[in-house]
Amino acid sequence: MRKIFYLLFVFIVIICFTVFSYSKKYITPTEAVNYIGQERTVCGVVASTKYASFSKGQPTFLNLDKPYPNHIFTVVIWGKDREKFDKPPETYYKGKKICVHGLISSYGDIPQIVVSDPLQITLMK
Repeated sequence: MRKIFYLLFVFIVIICFTVFSYSKKYITPTEAVNYIGQERTVCGVVASTKYASFSKGQPTFLNLDKPYPNHIFTVVIWGKDREKFDKPPETYYKGKKICVHGLISSYGDIPQIVVSDPLQITLMK
């Protein structure tokens, strides 16, 4: 009887953990390093921005939660995709809380999501 109770308890704990894990709709910029190679939604405040107009590929960088050079997560928008945005991303999103959805990769040790469509970014209230 005790063994059955123990197995039932373990089963319930596993089910609760699984449900809780899948119920979380987004992760924080700090957590993103644990999800490299996975598609996720990352939410945070745009702490710093940079449009590198003279760099190869003309990237725009949006750093979440911590500004460059201490950034912990970066949203990258390549120059070829900037025209898809109604307003310049580096000014429009600066200081705002956003969620970005996509494949988490890394550049060096910093996790990032490359955004090719404005629909990948949503403003939070």
